[in-house]
Amino acid sequence: MAKAPRAQFKCTECGWLGAKWVGRCPECQAWSSVVESAASAPSRAGLRSATTGVAPSRAARPVKEIPLDEVERISTGLDELDRVLGGGLVPGQCVLLAGEPGVGKSTLLLEAANKFAHVAKKPRTVLYISGEESAEQIGIRARRIGADADTLLIADETDLAVLLGHVEDVDPDLLIVDSVQTIASSELEGRAGGVAQVHEVTQVLTRAAKGRRMPLLLIGQSTRENSVAGPRSLEHLVDTVLTFEGDRGTPLRLLRANKNRYGPADEVACFEQTEDGLRQVTDPSQLFRSQRDEAIPGTCLAITLEGRRALLVEVQALTTVSPGNNPMRRTTGFDNTRAAMLIAVTERAARLKLWDKDVYVATVAGAKVSDPGADLAMCLAITSAARETPLPINLAAIGEVALSGDVRPVPGMTQRINEAARLGFKTVFVPRGAKVPTGLKDIKVIEVASLADALRTV
Repeated sequence: MAKAPRAQFKCTECGWLGAKWVGRCPECQAWSSVVESAASAPSRAGLRSATTGVAPSRAARPVKEIPLDEVERISTGLDELDRVLGGGLVPGQCVLLAGEPGVGKSTLLLEAANKFAHVAKKPRTVLYISGEESAEQIGIRARRIGADADTLLIADETDLAVLLGHVEDVDPDLLIVDSVQTIASSELEGRAGGVAQVHEVTQVLTRAAKGRRMPLLLIGQSTRENSVAGPRSLEHLVDTVLTFEGDRGTPLRLLRANKNRYGPADEVACFEQTEDGLRQVTDPSQLFRSQRDEAIPGTCLAITLEGRRALLVEVQALTTVSPGNNPMRRTTGFDNTRAAMLIAVTERAARLKLWDKDVYVATVAGAKVSDPGADLAMCLAITSAARETPLPINLAAIGEVALSGDVRPVPGMTQRINEAARLGFKTVFVPRGAKVPTGLKDIKVIEVASLADALRTV
């Protein structure tokens, strides 16, 4: 005798299934989203039919017989954005741009839409659909940044079916949706921005973009950890994932490629927030360097690597007598734990007495440095500040400092040294055994084995 199917409980937000009702979904942590749904017993005929195969329309081919056609690229008009994408947009490519609220995601894509409509010899239609702002609000921003293309069309809509209707009527060459968390489908239960809605909306828009060979740019919100908000499968549905980040206290904005099926996934582009929009920064090293004519104690220049781009960062340090029993260690732009470790290593290698002093370490222009290649520059800056002795103004330091005080090589030494030579440095410290490019002129590369060795050389 067949058993009656037991009732199941399903989350309307993420689709979680459970045997009993709970007030909060254990998968997506949504409250009051679990409802009862009847479970249907699987049929044996269905299980048997699932194991039978269907003749494929195309036979499998050897990998060496697959033609390697060059991917067609469409320029967005913004050189920095094209470089992060790998040379431009690909027909049917789906790009997800994530970032914190207010960082400038809408401004960046609105400028890209205007450039995209103007860059070709023939006019190209761009459809910009916003679910967060009205068309009048977008028009105010467009006038502020100078976006006035005749083929740039603006619409405000939150229903997925109406959005697809706009696409059918306009047949755009580029579709921009701001943002994917505000679009909802009436055929699916759950609120807009829920896990199930975001997954369905992204899947439908991706299918429509690839069917029309139309590039699609999606804007998504990010969490506090600067990761894409929503289901993790959202990143798997799109071809490219970009993150736009920056500190609100500084005008610098960094555009990073975290995933890219059509290009490198480690590129970084720099933009500067101005009153009339975002300005492309082709030489970001000048932003992270103070302009002075003479050297001062407590400063040292490091060559860091952001993706595949070498950047110059000035490290500043300050040591003062602590008024209390517990000296402070404060950093800006560095990881506090690693900075405390390097302060201890410097105290031992340089024979300093920092147990009664407050130590402050910062970067110029609010640059955030996670590259271990800046360790040697931080240690030299701390020593210079403690001894009140300035380092040579034309000196740059590259290398990771271990707990033993040894200076270890870091990736991208050729790019770092070439960047130092391009900026006119006369001397650069590198780890012993590092690969040094040939043909360098007017720059002296000095290999150091340890922090103590570097201090003796200085």
